[in-house]
Amino acid sequence: MSRPRNQAEYLAGLVPDSVRATSVSRRGLFRGALGLSAAATLAACGGSDSSGGGGGGGGKVSGTITFGSNSSDAVPKAAAAEVMQNFQKATPGTTVKINTVDHNTFQEQINSYLQGSPDDVFTWFSGFRMRFFASKNLAGDISDVWQGTSGFSDALKAASTGDDGKQYFVPFTNYPWAMYYRPSLWKKNGYEVPKTLDDLTALGAQMKKDGLTPIAFGDKDGWPAMGTFDQLNLRINGYQFHVDLMAGKEAWNSPQVKKVFDTWRGLLPLHQSDSLGRTWQEAAQSLQKKESGIYVLGMFVGQQFPEGERDDLDFFTFPEIDPSIGTGAIEAPIDGYMMSKRPKNEAGAKALLKYLATPAAENVSVKADPTVIAVNSGADTSGYSALQKKAVEFVGSAKEIAQFMDRDARPDFASNVMIPAIQQFIKNPNDVDGLTNSIEKQKKSIYASDS
Repeated sequence: MSRPRNQAEYLAGLVPDSVRATSVSRRGLFRGALGLSAAATLAACGGSDSSGGGGGGGGKVSGTITFGSNSSDAVPKAAAAEVMQNFQKATPGTTVKINTVDHNTFQEQINSYLQGSPDDVFTWFSGFRMRFFASKNLAGDISDVWQGTSGFSDALKAASTGDDGKQYFVPFTNYPWAMYYRPSLWKKNGYEVPKTLDDLTALGAQMKKDGLTPIAFGDKDGWPAMGTFDQLNLRINGYQFHVDLMAGKEAWNSPQVKKVFDTWRGLLPLHQSDSLGRTWQEAAQSLQKKESGIYVLGMFVGQQFPEGERDDLDFFTFPEIDPSIGTGAIEAPIDGYMMSKRPKNEAGAKALLKYLATPAAENVSVKADPTVIAVNSGADTSGYSALQKKAVEFVGSAKEIAQFMDRDARPDFASNVMIPAIQQFIKNPNDVDGLTNSIEKQKKSIYASDS
């Protein structure tokens, strides 16, 4: 791996020119009704106890600011709470009411949430999913928040900008997806990092002989397996094909996509069985307990490790499949914050977002949650763990960086087509033709609304 670049230099590569220049129109909301109970779950979280501030950001900031959070797991939940406490200390007269919802529920019900009574500020992601809701007039323009900010590269600003050229997102942290493992277990068993797909297959066979499950796997929530598809697609077909496929420009029943599923089918025997009944947390715990040898996931896998064991967690890039494509493309999703279209405390919401755009806020978060890295170039990295330092190096040396299937694609397509399609593949991996034809048919119907 090449020598690590500085924070600002690696962030400049987060959004390649091909993506920065793309302006995708979004017409149409999530397909299918989420149901009254689904809408109520999140809608009930927003809107209560807000007071003061109300206008466009002028005057003294005061009152309650509601914050909708998807940080439901223990480590990120504690980090979010500490960040909000620091904001309150720095802004006397304000109170942040945190409304935490299960991460997966938050993602799946975000459409109903934003059309109901959303919180003033809420957690979300960069990419198409951010632009989608901005184009649907379901998010607030925070261009004025961006004025005077520092430490964000042009690439990060592009990743925070809607199709209309306005900013709707404050980037906060990111993390790489890769193949995670426990070095102590590998050293004990004499394993070496696989460089190619054949190496990975051979290693998996040896792990089975040693009584291990080669690859931890849990897809009960639907989205984790998307990461495996993305890794395979980036290695088999390359970055540009991948982003074009996510944008609806390539056919899902093409030979290239079929090869991805065929390759994945060959690897499934190495995966943990009964994955559709297992959460990613449970799969991560099998890695932590040294029952599994590898896990294809984001760096947040470390949230399932006790603090004293996180030094025994490392990762490597997904192995090479096609030498002409190599391993230069990775995924490193950007997490951050948005403002609802009509916040009850707009001045307070913008003050909070302004704070979240500072290195000070990121410093608090990455110290509390060492499974992410800061995106602001002014953030203090001196206290980074070995895993965080390697993540900076890994992201910095990447040739191309994707977000994630459910962020790079239309949200309705990702949620309503690809989650059930991939889960169907896991149940029955032998009908790739039927599966890909079905995906392509649904894709044409959904993406036909784009212009």
